[in-house]
Amino acid sequence: MPLPFPFYFLHLGLADVADVLLVTWLLYQLYKLLRGSVALNVALGLLSLYLVYLVVNALGLGLLSAILGQFMSVGVLASIILFQQEIRRFLLNVGKVAMEGGGPLGWWRRPSRPASGAPSVAAFVEAAKSLAGKETGALICFTLTSDLSSYAESGDRLDAEPSKRLLLAIFNKTSPLHDGAVIVAQGRLVAARCILPVSQNPEVPAALGLRHRAALGLTEASDAVVLVVSEETGQMSLVRHGEIHRGLAAAELKTRLQEWLLVAPTRPKPAAAG
Repeated sequence: MPLPFPFYFLHLGLADVADVLLVTWLLYQLYKLLRGSVALNVALGLLSLYLVYLVVNALGLGLLSAILGQFMSVGVLASIILFQQEIRRFLLNVGKVAMEGGGPLGWWRRPSRPASGAPSVAAFVEAAKSLAGKETGALICFTLTSDLSSYAESGDRLDAEPSKRLLLAIFNKTSPLHDGAVIVAQGRLVAARCILPVSQNPEVPAALGLRHRAALGLTEASDAVVLVVSEETGQMSLVRHGEIHRGLAAAELKTRLQEWLLVAPTRPKPAAAG
């Protein structure tokens, strides 16, 4: 049904308005899904390339339009390959919301979730200090805005209140959970023995072990903050935005964790690792 006052040649109907609003909502949901990860940069790059293709096609630049057109023709397949983890996580979330929100017709109604809160850093600092004194390795990942559920699924579910004794028990060398990372979200220990992506950055110093490379890999792909205790040197380090801050004392470790976890995260300017 057309509106009473169409904009000259543009006949805008209610169905068109509903279509635009629905697409806007879907794009916003996609942005929330990709926010805080490198996948958002890839998506923006693909969108920019598509806009360039539209401009080139409108200008009638045949050769360049044909080249970009061949790339656009495989865009769907390329997107599935590039965003396979995000697509899987999206489908898992839709299925979970459908189950908890009232069946297939209630997928849009998200169930109530507890308010997210930053964890108290005292237990983590004390545990890290004790583990460093014994030269016992540890890897603790703090969730901010990026969804780390896909990494949590690779380990063993915990859903436990953080405490120094529990963390020491998890990372004890005789514990079956010590080999891997602990993921913290909404102030709770979500999972242990989790597998993280290893950084492929060739500039990473050769002296850094697998724990530090895994911490760098996760922070390159998300906005998480990772606490690392080195098994070789007993040094405590924090990794954020692909930058590692090594050899932190307990006081400095606590200060930085409080600053990065208890305050809304903002990406800092590039600086030398401390």
